Amino acid sequence: MTILFHILNCPPVLLGRVSMNKTPYRRRSNLSVAVQISSVSIQTDDSENLIESKKILGSGMALKRSQTPNSLLRQPNTIGVIGGVSVYSTLIFLEKLVRWSSKDGQECVPFVVCSDPALSKELPVLSSFHSVNDRNAQTQFNHGHIVRDLQQKRLFLEQSGACCIVMPCHLSHVWHSEVSKGCSLPFLHVGDCVAMELSKADLRPLEAGSNVRIGVLATGATLKAGVYQEKLQSQGFEVVLPDQATMHHIILPAIEAFYRRDITGARNLLRIAVQVLLVRAVNTVILASDEMQGLLPHDDPLLKKCIDPMDALARSTIRWATSTEKVNQKA
Repeated sequence: MTILFHILNCPPVLLGRVSMNKTPYRRRSNLSVAVQISSVSIQTDDSENLIESKKILGSGMALKRSQTPNSLLRQPNTIGVIGGVSVYSTLIFLEKLVRWSSKDGQECVPFVVCSDPALSKELPVLSSFHSVNDRNAQTQFNHGHIVRDLQQKRLFLEQSGACCIVMPCHLSHVWHSEVSKGCSLPFLHVGDCVAMELSKADLRPLEAGSNVRIGVLATGATLKAGVYQEKLQSQGFEVVLPDQATMHHIILPAIEAFYRRDITGARNLLRIAVQVLLVRAVNTVILASDEMQGLLPHDDPLLKKCIDPMDALARSTIRWATSTEKVNQKA
């Protein structure tokens, strides 16, 4: 497949589809990334840039689509992905989307991605150390601007032919309700996806007389916004969060160690944080932070007690795309 990042008068766009018939990729001067997959037919001008409307996004006009019969953006199960604060996390999500949906010789679900690295520059203080209601943090970013930026990306994906929107970013979900307002397409919420999967897992309370308890480890902004709490509670789960002492003496130091590239230190602190929740009789711990992913070795017993919520989002996205494709095949 070919992953293409095109520079337009809007955030970079990624179009992709996987075919089991591999073809060598070609490098182009205006591509940021190229990966070995079958190419996608896209209408371009002489400079190989995507043809775009002169008034795109600025006036809400749609991107001009390719008129070829097999255009990717005409497929009814195309996924629109709003890239997160971390470009690497977005790519990891896409890898899951590709790998899990192309098992058994199947083609990957079609997708189009709008990824803007500038977002990470606008939200550095919120991503790890502050809550959305922190006054010091609020002075360093414009809440309304962030929402409008994410809404703009959503509108671009809608106009580009996406039929379902996902946002594989914990922090961006702080504004999910505002970004999804008025959306004409299904807009999956990672909290809903996690809660749905856990509700089907047939978990049993670890303490008699209590509900099933789910622990959540995340940054202050994600916890303060209740990205996961409300969704889990609606499914009958009791949500257990780290207390203030754990946040200040374990979680934040772990994230700081991660950014200092002290992986051993970050890993040891994360283990302590997970154990703190496990002793409170939680069945599983949601690691709702990019900084926490990949720290624990695959053979670490504690990892079996943890889940990556983006896995649930990827699986739900694939289920939606697969079911939509089957419905349209029968029509």
